[in-house]
Amino acid sequence: MKEYKRKRTKRIYVGNVPIGDGAPIAVQSMTNTDTRDVKTTVGQIEELKSAGCEIVRLAIPDEEAVNSFREIKKRVNIPIIADIHFDHTLALRAMDAGADGIRINPGNMKKNGLKKVINMARVMNIPIRIGVNAGSLEKDILKRYGHPTPEALVESAIGSIRFFEELGFDKMKISIKSSNVLDTIKAYELLSQRTNYPLHLGVTEAGTLISGTIKSAIAIGYLLSEGIGDTFRVSLTRPPVEEVKAAYEILRALDLRHRGPEIISCPTCGRCQIDLFSLVEEVEKGLTDIKIPIKVAIMGCVVNGPGEAKEADIGIAGGKGSGILFKKGKLIKKVPEQLLAHTLIEEVKNMAKERVR
Repeated sequence: MKEYKRKRTKRIYVGNVPIGDGAPIAVQSMTNTDTRDVKTTVGQIEELKSAGCEIVRLAIPDEEAVNSFREIKKRVNIPIIADIHFDHTLALRAMDAGADGIRINPGNMKKNGLKKVINMARVMNIPIRIGVNAGSLEKDILKRYGHPTPEALVESAIGSIRFFEELGFDKMKISIKSSNVLDTIKAYELLSQRTNYPLHLGVTEAGTLISGTIKSAIAIGYLLSEGIGDTFRVSLTRPPVEEVKAAYEILRALDLRHRGPEIISCPTCGRCQIDLFSLVEEVEKGLTDIKIPIKVAIMGCVVNGPGEAKEADIGIAGGKGSGILFKKGKLIKKVPEQLLAHTLIEEVKNMAKERVR
């Protein structure tokens, strides 16, 4: 098993969540509700928290959203970040409304307004994420490089870092995103060599569930395996809770963090005589509330199933009209096909209870 040697970065806090300097890699997401709709936004934040999200970001497009943000902050118990573009006054008001952090793109904010934001954040001890995206590069940098190359993104980020430091501010984390996987990887590698501030990883505008998850897993997973990155968001054109699920699967695959059941299932073949797709989906839904890491195998045939999944804590292998329940590859009992999902779900829940005790 590979031992990951993480780069030591500066420690900051977003609310009560530590970022950097060896702290657990924090999982973030962003609501896709209208922030002005307090009830719906609070509901989605609670859903994200239940899924394991540790920091939630909210879009603040106008004054009404700021007012709602203040009310939302009162109703939730998780750090929330105000996402601001262009208008520095919204950032000032969001901090006054209780934001645990601010996310801005210095490239799309006027210098005088940016100075006011930095000064207020310093006084209030609120961290700022400097976001550098391909679409928000300063005009002079873009002209010099011709297009948003990794080097151009890094130059923009370093320039912003120096500007913040000149104003006496150092509670920041940096993101430097592209929708291109290879550009994202190279940009973060270059940036990591030039700064010790914590890095927020991500592939911007990654795409749909499948393409977005694959892009994110490759870019974020590669960087984490190289010891780069302190927090991240998997950006998907899907309900944000799916982003959190994907994030934990990336962390689990790298053996960095483990949360909830890990489902091991076969891709099916001509030997499969049960509806494995529906079975896996039913079990996955039934185990949503389990937080304890448990390896669960769902195999399509009794010929190789138990042997192939012998490292699983528990599992089932289906046959014609029935299946078997096994633990650590050993047969426990035979189960009718219609009861396979229910039996496995209940067994896993009982195992989770035992481990909690």
